[in-house]
Amino acid sequence: MNEAGAWTDERVELLKKLWSDGLSASQIAAELGNVTRNAVIGKVHRLGLSGRAKSAAQPATPRNAAPRKTPTRSPSHPMAGPATATRGAHALAPDFSPEAETEAAPAPSEDVVIPFSERVTIMDLREYMCRWPMGDPTTPEFRFCGARSQTGMPYCSHHSRIAYQPAADRRRDRSKVRA
Repeated sequence: MNEAGAWTDERVELLKKLWSDGLSASQIAAELGNVTRNAVIGKVHRLGLSGRAKSAAQPATPRNAAPRKTPTRSPSHPMAGPATATRGAHALAPDFSPEAETEAAPAPSEDVVIPFSERVTIMDLREYMCRWPMGDPTTPEFRFCGARSQTGMPYCSHHSRIAYQPAADRRRDRSKVRA
């Protein structure tokens, strides 16, 4: 610390007085001059000062003052009927209504064809075979599809449709997520 901002006994006593009067560290730094707010905070900490008086900038409110009236608000969407509070184990239970079961089942598609897989090992896999992994790679039963792959592609037509989906199909339908 430079000489102008050195902590002399007089400056320390003034710091203690200003701190007990409730001044903030930045106010004390401005009063002392040539010290920063952080220097004041550090010195207060090293001196172990605590127990500050209330700041003069914040006058205390008398306890017998009249309480402020808060304006009453009417609800923007009042409830139609009386509210019933549910307590206990059923308070957080989901409400399953029979309306949710009325969703129409999707119509079966006629063009769904699941191809027959050759299930070949990596040693039997050739350039023209589908390389779609099948099973757990850590088990001896792990195999590859092995069906005829499309020219220049690593997968058969069935597995290519799974692997290469347009970006729009991969995105979540936000309307279903929010419902």
